[in-house]
Amino acid sequence: MEFYSLAFIIFLAVVMLANYTIFKKHQWICLLAASLVFYFMVGGIHVIYILVTSLSIWLCGLGIEKAALKYRALRKAPGADRKQAKQVMQRGKRVFLIIGLAVNLGILCYLKYWEALFDTSLGLVLPLGISFYTFQSISYLIDMYDDKYPAEKSYPRFLLFVSWFPQLIQGPIGRFDALKPQFDAQHKPDREKFGRALLLILFGLMKKYAVADMLTGDIAVLFDGGHAAELPGCLVVLGILLYSAQQYCDFSGGIDIVLGISSLLGIELSPNFRQPYFSVSLADFWRRWHISLGTWMRDYVFYPFALLKPMHKFSVWASKKFGTHIGRALPACIANILVFLVVGIWHGPQLHYVMWGLYNGLVIALSELLAPWFTSLNTFFHIRTDSRGFHIFRIIRTFIIVNIGWYFDRIYDFRESFACLAHTFTDFRISYLPEGFSNTILNQTNSNPKYTLSALGIAAISLVVVFCVSFMKEKGIDVYSRFKTSNIVLRFGVLYLMLFLFLGSFMMVQNAGGFMYANF
Repeated sequence: MEFYSLAFIIFLAVVMLANYTIFKKHQWICLLAASLVFYFMVGGIHVIYILVTSLSIWLCGLGIEKAALKYRALRKAPGADRKQAKQVMQRGKRVFLIIGLAVNLGILCYLKYWEALFDTSLGLVLPLGISFYTFQSISYLIDMYDDKYPAEKSYPRFLLFVSWFPQLIQGPIGRFDALKPQFDAQHKPDREKFGRALLLILFGLMKKYAVADMLTGDIAVLFDGGHAAELPGCLVVLGILLYSAQQYCDFSGGIDIVLGISSLLGIELSPNFRQPYFSVSLADFWRRWHISLGTWMRDYVFYPFALLKPMHKFSVWASKKFGTHIGRALPACIANILVFLVVGIWHGPQLHYVMWGLYNGLVIALSELLAPWFTSLNTFFHIRTDSRGFHIFRIIRTFIIVNIGWYFDRIYDFRESFACLAHTFTDFRISYLPEGFSNTILNQTNSNPKYTLSALGIAAISLVVVFCVSFMKEKGIDVYSRFKTSNIVLRFGVLYLMLFLFLGSFMMVQNAGGFMYANF
């Protein structure tokens, strides 16, 4: 059920009407029913997986809280051995934590990796959004283990947290303490909020369908035919740049739609993108791209690993051996490499994803280790690091570094990705670009080259709109407020342009593609 489809529009309208009228005093019931109906409509019997995840995590959360309560009772008992009571509590909490992690990571790993790696398929299809709701559930369990908040006593309310339907497609990964108060609250229709949400949804639809879907076929022609290693560097770079636009607009466009739909029902989800292509370093890029996954990895992988006692001892040893900066930076560098290796494997078990993760982790680690050297270099050459020119240079440099990483993300054959990267520097052949563009993209993606050019034109105009909006946001401008107070001609012009681009995209493709991250 596509977000633009009549079926979804009717579904959303019915849910909104019921949410603000019939269920206005018990809105969480309406939202839970809508989530389960939506998941059943798009996933069918796979709803069993989300029920298993939610029930197992909920029970383990109650078990962790019970162990903590037992500790408090033992501690208050006359003549109690507090140390022993604490050990009993930690043992009990750890058991439930391990059970919850084992069950749900086991399901995720089997469905996503075991069958792919060992070719033992039982015909199981990867459930919609399994990584997102699994990570969201696990965050609750770990937070429970760390005593961040009391356990949710109501299973239906916890099920709503796990299954909230807008974010099931591709996130963002929510946190229990941020979403629970919103699910429990009573929300009233808000004209201002509805206006922002609808504009955000239209913007997301334009990004997804007028950019991402317009470019999918052209990218596939370049990289999916088994001849990517034979392409000259100019066509490889063209394909990677198209992929950079496609992936960003598909993912961020989908998130915009998700945030807007959720807001229409009174629930504000956390932003997942913050103008990533205006980043000044690779680390800055990943703080702006898929923010919820980045913060999840930071809180539940990076810090737990970097703060281990062995890592602390290693830091002390490295400080004595190589100096204070290296000693302090190494644990973070190793933790970053581990995080990006995990993120690479999260994308899939294929070797090119592992290489993509390692590439990002190593670049960030090296930049941290060499930071004093870069500072000295800037001082030596009297470079004004606070100047606008240097800021633009850093943005361009980061853009290049990010796009090199996309070679390993998009070119699925590991050897082909290295061959393409080599051709970028050794066999660029810029003069071949017009002929290569005509021979590959124009003459192979569509029987009529005019349709291909029209599709690329729609994508190009849409990208200009995306850039303008991103630039305004980067400058701290509230785009909706600026839009709302602008000249009526400009306001309706922008609205009709986005609507025209969105609807016009369906003239160029027969079937709209699904979201890239829907089955992650």
